[in-house]
Amino acid sequence: MTSDVAIIRVAVPVPLFALYDYHAARPAPAPGSRVLVPFGRKRQVGVVIAVEVEPAVAGHRLRIIDRCLDDTPLLDDGMLRLCRWAARYYHHPLGDVLTSALPTALRRAQPARRATSRGWRALPAAPDALCGLQRAPLQKALYTAICAGGATCAHSDLLARWPTAAQPLRRLQQRGLIEAVEQPHALMRGCAERGPELGATQQAALDAARAAGDGFAPILLDGVTGSGKTEVYFRRMADVLARGRQVLFLAPEIGLTPQLIERVQRRFDARIGVLHSARSDGERANVWLAARAGEADIVIGTRSAVFTPLSKPGLIVVDEEHDGSYKQQEGFRYHARDVALRRAQLADIPILLGSATPSLETLHNITRRQYQHLRLPTRINGQQPPGIGVIDMRGLPLEGGLSAPLIDRIEPHLQAGNQVMLFINRRGYAPALLCHDCGWVAPCERCDASMTLHRGGRRIDCHHCGAVRPAPPVCGQCGGRQLIAVGTGTERVAAALRARFPDIAMARFDRDSVARKGRLEAQLADVASGTTQLLVGTQMLAKGHDFARLTLVGVIDVDGGLFSVDFRAPEHMAQMITQVAGRAGRGASPGEVWLQTHHPEHPQLTQLLQAGYAGFAQAALTERETVQLPPYGHLALLRTEAQAQETALAHLQAVCDRVPATNGAEYWGPVPAPMPRRAGRYRAQLMLHSATRAALHAVLDQWQTALPALPTARKVRWSIDVDPQTLL
Repeated sequence: MTSDVAIIRVAVPVPLFALYDYHAARPAPAPGSRVLVPFGRKRQVGVVIAVEVEPAVAGHRLRIIDRCLDDTPLLDDGMLRLCRWAARYYHHPLGDVLTSALPTALRRAQPARRATSRGWRALPAAPDALCGLQRAPLQKALYTAICAGGATCAHSDLLARWPTAAQPLRRLQQRGLIEAVEQPHALMRGCAERGPELGATQQAALDAARAAGDGFAPILLDGVTGSGKTEVYFRRMADVLARGRQVLFLAPEIGLTPQLIERVQRRFDARIGVLHSARSDGERANVWLAARAGEADIVIGTRSAVFTPLSKPGLIVVDEEHDGSYKQQEGFRYHARDVALRRAQLADIPILLGSATPSLETLHNITRRQYQHLRLPTRINGQQPPGIGVIDMRGLPLEGGLSAPLIDRIEPHLQAGNQVMLFINRRGYAPALLCHDCGWVAPCERCDASMTLHRGGRRIDCHHCGAVRPAPPVCGQCGGRQLIAVGTGTERVAAALRARFPDIAMARFDRDSVARKGRLEAQLADVASGTTQLLVGTQMLAKGHDFARLTLVGVIDVDGGLFSVDFRAPEHMAQMITQVAGRAGRGASPGEVWLQTHHPEHPQLTQLLQAGYAGFAQAALTERETVQLPPYGHLALLRTEAQAQETALAHLQAVCDRVPATNGAEYWGPVPAPMPRRAGRYRAQLMLHSATRAALHAVLDQWQTALPALPTARKVRWSIDVDPQTLL
């Protein structure tokens, strides 16, 4: 090779911890650029990590890159540092981490160009044309939104807010009020409405957040539900936007984003980008590139948005910081809250964590004085928190999972024109289909789990591997025909409510019912308008929503969180109950909450009801400290999958034999996973525990080297989960 050729180091998205050297023509692609490289018999899109390096192998063995895909690096030094840290901390291959940081459309061997999308622009309106809108309320609402959107308003954003907007938009075009345009990116434009006056505690929290400065300052905004945390976020965001900086706002689930987006649009005359899984690959790439170019002032997104590049970062907000949805459970198992904290530290910017039920890890950091603690202890406008009562289900007949006492309490709220929410964190009709004659339960053929009954009993699904088949007409063991739906899911609760209250409008909120694009936004709009009075749903209803007419919340069954092999289950149960209860009584009318349980005297449930979440959390921290579980100890979980259980366990035992736990670290296991067989493969796990994070990572470093070299490595799939949030 001549001096016209440089040696570059590339991270390739493969399940290997190595980096790979290639020849490239000068000027060499800069670090952070994507390159198409030969890898084995395939071509891979990798990211350049370094240039002009000393090759790890003889120069004549190096291959030449096919081409560079970017004129300028897609990932700047700050994002490369963040991804390097994440790869080291979570012990995951850097190539896969970098690929995860890119939107799907940019993982392909295509130039990083923004696709155009259809939009609408308002035209000067004649008075008679505007008069005609008085008889077309949807057209009037659309025209108002387009006028408020500034230069253009994205067609997809209008459909997300009004799913039936296509025909009214064409009518507006025919009237000469709007014209279609092609816009280069999927950004929304907001308008600057004046926010409400802050209460005394809100103002004190805002003043303290401002006093912390514009450098790295992790702050927990610990406010009861309805205390006005979002308004404090907004005031701090306004400070940052006024200085020409960008804001990254993370929310745990897409179910929270429609209301949040609408509120942000009303409050800020700014360019707003949205990133979550319901948006197309092209839309996400456009927002990602716009944020990188500094053209998106506010980026709102779920977990993966934490890797969105910002040219002028000024603030990160992590709403509902306790939420388990921030933890990625497959592949690159990062926690978005913790990555956001590290990103804020590297960028030297403040970060706001908000929650009514802070995680025990965050509360522990408060006691260690790592974070500043700001409290909002009361609801705004003097609203009282709802009263919480317990219904003892023992011996009571149930109608679709609903007890008579709960049904009796629902009726007066509906008659008063208020709204009622029934919460159950299980979708489907029933968790199991059981034979009354012999006790057989319809199993998944590929998992150690029962199938869930769906669509009123016509279909059975496995919620673990995705298998679907028609519900069997007879027992698979004895041929009996008395098959019984056991347990309750959202479909069954909804069916029981329809039968009891046939004239009341109802909406179901779960992954099945809102799968179609725009469906979630449409249902939330009906709830906000008061059209829908009965709400049935899973955890997507449990937090963040503000329904002014909601006065009763019923939790169908709280017992699942009281009895679990996972030590975090009680914490999650307490957070769920507190968050769901917080939806009630946020308007003018007081609220009430009723919990159905077979264990009303359970000590953890009693403690939560008597001492509130703060008292529960303090007791839980004391218990965790006694047994040195997180946040007082540190965990990593090594999971294996194989065709045989013995193979999965043998690989883990070989790890124990090859890599001894040292410096106070210890192994728990290996043992079969709580669900030993999933999707036709057998699973096992090995827990690594250490009192110090340094000792934990010292062993994990050895795992990285030892695991691929073990004789059983080719017979298993394995993964490392640092700071696991579930043991299931």
